[in-house]
Amino acid sequence: MSGSSHPAMAARPPGPAAGPAAPPRLAVRDLAFRYGDREVLRRVSFEVAPGEILGLLGPNGAGKSTLFSILTGLLLPSGGAIRLDGQEVPPGARALRARLGVVFQAPSLDAKLTALENLTLGGLLFGLGRREARDRARELLSAAGLADRASDQAGKLSGGMRRRLELGRALVHRPAILLMDEPTTGLDAAAFRQTWQAVHALREREGLTVLLTTHRPDEAEACDRLAVLARGRVVATGTPEALRARVPGDVVTIEADDPAALARDIRERLGLEARPGPHGVQVERERGHELVPRLVEAFPRGRFRAVALRRPSLADAFLALTGEALEDDA
Repeated sequence: MSGSSHPAMAARPPGPAAGPAAPPRLAVRDLAFRYGDREVLRRVSFEVAPGEILGLLGPNGAGKSTLFSILTGLLLPSGGAIRLDGQEVPPGARALRARLGVVFQAPSLDAKLTALENLTLGGLLFGLGRREARDRARELLSAAGLADRASDQAGKLSGGMRRRLELGRALVHRPAILLMDEPTTGLDAAAFRQTWQAVHALREREGLTVLLTTHRPDEAEACDRLAVLARGRVVATGTPEALRARVPGDVVTIEADDPAALARDIRERLGLEARPGPHGVQVERERGHELVPRLVEAFPRGRFRAVALRRPSLADAFLALTGEALEDDA
């Protein structure tokens, strides 16, 4: 399946238009974090342009949560610097936190309050007056597609609606940057699409810069650019299209009962790089259709069940760049 079939990618509006050079909205330089003798983050560097959606793509254990905790002030780094609009700011500084709207992975709504009350309370906690907080709450409910749910208790909303409500509450104080930690984990396909429609709509309405962590290839497709994080390092950056292009040709998947043995035999008999997976063997090759008759000729009936041919995906690109597989909730 080609990358263009992802629902999030198909709905992705264009990123920020090119214009006069401006400093990145957020820049991270050589950020490091140690936990005892273990290096969790190893000189991580990336930047996010004004109005851009940047995804930090990596599996669990790559360092995404640690990086998120540093940016939100919950952890202090062992080294490195953070710049906001070209100016260095200490990690956890009030000047940084005031410019951030944060959606954590764990739910943070009051289930007994209505949608309107949750957002209004958020505004009051950020120092808005009561009328301003309520007006702002109604604005954000409308922008998130929840105006007709204003009087519903948060605990009675669907998972996708609660996620969009979390988005709205993160923006009550008009931050410049929206941070989201694994924003669609556990959501079904419909809720996934609705959440991302809300993210894009709020980005345009509020003039936001967005930084998120994700392990989902389909979610990564919704980003303007990606920073690929593996074992505490950024190993590649680029648009989803550019990263997919790093895998040449076609991806041939060969279903087999013993993928490891078949991958070894493909390497030995055909001289091709072959990666075993849970259900089959993956080979990346120009003109992949030409491999099928070679497989039939080289291996007796029963060594493999089926062969599938497709264009490279982000999951393929991640595997090629890091040697690790991504989990996919889709």
